[in-house]
Amino acid sequence: MPGTFTSSDAEDALTRAVSRIRLRLVPFLMLMYVISFLDRSNIGFAKEALQTSVGISPASYALAAGLFFISYSFCGFPSNLILHRVGARIWMACIMTAWGVASMATMFVKGDVSLYTVRLILGVAEAGFFPGVILYLTYWFPSRVRGEIMGLFYIGVPIAMIFGNPLSGFLLEMRTMAGLQGWQWMFFIEGLIAVVVGIGAFWYLDDRPGQASWIPADEGAALAELLSAEEAERRSSSPGKLLAMICDLRVLLFLAIYSLIQISVYGVVFYLPTEVSALIHKPAGIEVGFVSAIPWVMALVAVFWLPRAADRSRRHRNYAALTMFIGGCASFAFPTAGPILGIVALSIAVSAFVGVQPIFWTFPTGYLADRAAAGGIAVITMGNLGGFIAPNLKVWADRFFQSDSAGLYLLAGLTLLNAVLILMLNDRRDRLALNQ
Repeated sequence: MPGTFTSSDAEDALTRAVSRIRLRLVPFLMLMYVISFLDRSNIGFAKEALQTSVGISPASYALAAGLFFISYSFCGFPSNLILHRVGARIWMACIMTAWGVASMATMFVKGDVSLYTVRLILGVAEAGFFPGVILYLTYWFPSRVRGEIMGLFYIGVPIAMIFGNPLSGFLLEMRTMAGLQGWQWMFFIEGLIAVVVGIGAFWYLDDRPGQASWIPADEGAALAELLSAEEAERRSSSPGKLLAMICDLRVLLFLAIYSLIQISVYGVVFYLPTEVSALIHKPAGIEVGFVSAIPWVMALVAVFWLPRAADRSRRHRNYAALTMFIGGCASFAFPTAGPILGIVALSIAVSAFVGVQPIFWTFPTGYLADRAAAGGIAVITMGNLGGFIAPNLKVWADRFFQSDSAGLYLLAGLTLLNAVLILMLNDRRDRLALNQ
């Protein structure tokens, strides 16, 4: 509650606790997210290699890229309930090790069916990570800094693309060794990194602040009191039962918004190397990898600045809607732009689609409580089906309208629609905890 911490000593202890936890947890969670995003999106660099080496058609590639999100979306709900029960330390370690093995297995695909299968398995393995982290952060950070913390976590996305794109391009150009081509080495090495970090997560993470021996007693007490007060506040408006949460209109609106955000994001991610290759007239490789990193450098700035600005102004809804509007306009401009303006438009669009997400998550985490939070966050992350819809929707639109740009225009229009949906959110109630 607002009046809970009137003592300057208690407030100072709380500030020190948040700072200490930020330094301890956020870099490691960010590293995990970097690897997660790299392992799900590196298939974009293997697109041409899979076509020439294995005979994967463009339509089969689009289906395979999107199938990940089918299993990913539907397995997040049970995974988050398991994490809520057994704790993050064990479950995060299991999740990451499993998806690393699944990613490595992509090197053995022989055709459409095996590629579809391994992408579905990868989705199952990785399903609980992202919703698990969003829930995990609510255990450690008060609402008034959660936008900033989620923004720091989301920095993992542009970092994955800034460093991951050149890495994937470099590995793709490796000469054949031990009977493995460059694209196979790419999947093997990047998957192996996930396995190693997953094992390390078991020893590094703690489930809750009360179990962390590295937090001094006074800091832990101040943090526990505030987190407890915020949880009680959320219980007063949050749906109390899982079934009620699933049917809650506000949760369904969150789901719709998040789905459209993911359609925008993955409409860019899966085709960015291809579009950059066409812009600079170079084949996919290390040069395309470096140019593809430019939009993600801009996104790095956006995801750091936008959540902080929204936290300070307490106008999260307005920031989110304006960000999606700008991203949609940039997406409309891209198809007819030349190389330089094309990269500028891509940079603006990518920055908007990544930067809006930590702002978005302040709405559901400020509304849901207890098991409804665990289940609700997972339900909302079913919006990752947008990652399945985006590439297949683009292929359909291009074929139907007989234009290579039709799919991009359709995805841009959906981004503008999402800006309208965000404006429908009840800003006062969704920011209830943030105003404390």
